[in-house]
Amino acid sequence: MAIVEMRVPTIGESITEVTLSQWLKGNGDFVKLDEPICEFESDKATLEFPAEAEGKLTYVAAEDDDIEIGGLVATIDTSFAAPVSNDTPAKEEAPVAETKTAAAPAAPQQSANYATGHPSPAAGKILRDSNVNPADVTGSGKDGRITKEDAQKAAQNKPAPAAATSTPAASSASAPAAYSRDTREEKMSRMRRTIASRLVSAKNNTAMLTTFNEVDLSEVMKLRKKVQEKFVEKHGVKLGFMSLFAKACSNVLMEMPDVNAMINGNNIIFNDFVDISIAISTPTGLVVPPVRNVESMDFHEIELAIKGLAVKAREGKLTLDEMKGGTFTITNGGVFGSLLSTPIINEPQSAILGMHTIKQRPVAIDGKVEIRPMMYLALSYDHRVIDGSTSVTFLVKVKEQLEDPMKLLLNI
Repeated sequence: MAIVEMRVPTIGESITEVTLSQWLKGNGDFVKLDEPICEFESDKATLEFPAEAEGKLTYVAAEDDDIEIGGLVATIDTSFAAPVSNDTPAKEEAPVAETKTAAAPAAPQQSANYATGHPSPAAGKILRDSNVNPADVTGSGKDGRITKEDAQKAAQNKPAPAAATSTPAASSASAPAAYSRDTREEKMSRMRRTIASRLVSAKNNTAMLTTFNEVDLSEVMKLRKKVQEKFVEKHGVKLGFMSLFAKACSNVLMEMPDVNAMINGNNIIFNDFVDISIAISTPTGLVVPPVRNVESMDFHEIELAIKGLAVKAREGKLTLDEMKGGTFTITNGGVFGSLLSTPIINEPQSAILGMHTIKQRPVAIDGKVEIRPMMYLALSYDHRVIDGSTSVTFLVKVKEQLEDPMKLLLNI
């Protein structure tokens, strides 16, 4: 008997342990070489773990277990041969009539692919939150995998609880029963725990302050309206606010390297490039993959890069390399309706810009009151690296570029 031990591989320099989020093969199943047997959730991404040999799988770890790098996950007994029934029924079915009924129990095995009926990480989160059984959902993804869209449809089509509609007399007779006092406790996901620890670390280990300003987006909105149709026709993507803000920040960051720097022990690292991390909300938490060398990119390149990262993030397909780095971060709470906030620094970076919702507000223009599309901007910064005057100047320069897009386009 030859037993192959399946241990957590080295994933990245900063990752010391992972969470076994989901088994893709059953305990005792026969697995093939390189066939994914489970999914790991690391600090930054969800990864599939392929079998290192062919044979019978035996669980050692359980779902939701935290396992250190090098820890034992499962074993594979290579002395077990592949089941013959998977290959022979198709050849013997024609000459023997009785084999139709004999082969019926094997029907569920017609798709031996691990993905069939299994949700993606994003879809699994939606199904768990909606209390929908994955077995009741038909997957439309590759090899029958349940996609995020499948999960959303299943959650929307979930029938309302029968007790809420079928027994109105009972509910009215015992009114206090309508007020639930139930509680439940769930284990935090690996990503949520990582987010929590890093936010606390940023609060405790940086001298964080926030400065505010407001920007009049009238000219930016006129520019977008004027060029949008031709921009989409040529580049296949809309000119959004995020690329305009990212370009304005990159221009000013190249001019003010202190805001683009970070502390390393007793030294300060200055970057001659601008990698802007874009905060993206996903079903499992917030991720901040960077768009690299924004200072050298055109607006359509920034838009395409952000769009590509957002799609990957929400499908749980971001790689570890795509999550690394970043010299500055932009977060847009405005998409959720936030009017004003104090964003937390994304360590080891030294500053983060917070965008907010656009509101039509009365402002004084040349002695007259006009209604303008206004947005509050917030810059949280590490005072150990960035002086107060530097932070205020940075925000004013970003504001000036956005209020006069000609300065933005010409980088002046």
